[in-house]
Amino acid sequence: MTPVAGVAFLDAVPSVDPFALMNAVGLVAFAVVGSLKAMEADLDVFGVAVLGVLTALGGGVTRDVLVGRIPVALQSTTDVGVVLFGVALAVSLRRWRSRRLRDHTVLLLADAVGLAAFAATGALVGVDAGLSTFGVVTLAALTGVGGGSISDVLLDRVPAVLREDFYATPAVVGGVAFWVAVRLGVAPGTAVLPCAALVFALRLLALRYEWGLPTV
Repeated sequence: MTPVAGVAFLDAVPSVDPFALMNAVGLVAFAVVGSLKAMEADLDVFGVAVLGVLTALGGGVTRDVLVGRIPVALQSTTDVGVVLFGVALAVSLRRWRSRRLRDHTVLLLADAVGLAAFAATGALVGVDAGLSTFGVVTLAALTGVGGGSISDVLLDRVPAVLREDFYATPAVVGGVAFWVAVRLGVAPGTAVLPCAALVFALRLLALRYEWGLPTV
């Protein structure tokens, strides 16, 4: 391949939209989380689908409403289709799961992925909307924990964000890191993946070593 042809080939490759990528990852992950929670609570098929959809869309809708825009999920059927794929994936995982991989493990991993992805989208939207430092961090945290909190309330549970000290904290840290990176000159789209990776790593470490904040 000649250099000119190589350049033409690279130019023809569409760039990946960081928001769309993280949003899709978060939707699938939280759809799995909500569906597994519903199955653990012995809800019927409709209940599983409803809880999966609300868990997946809750954080993103909260994010969009807070910045005064029509939620992405209501502008096209793409998000809903991605969420339904996540619900179907959860049902498949529950039915065909390996004996070595417990449902609880799958739920925790999916929840960590969703938390990380949505914290990153929240921070990105906050920066794009011109919010203050506090606004960016708050949007990152609320986007990350919003869907899970809705599912817990519907299942008559105390939301995890109020029960686990180190659940919302990784999202807060990720939001701060995102803001600092942008202030240092890093492009917001470039900062998305490191922000998500930081949140994911902190959440896994918190689960592994049972981290918690001091009580009063």
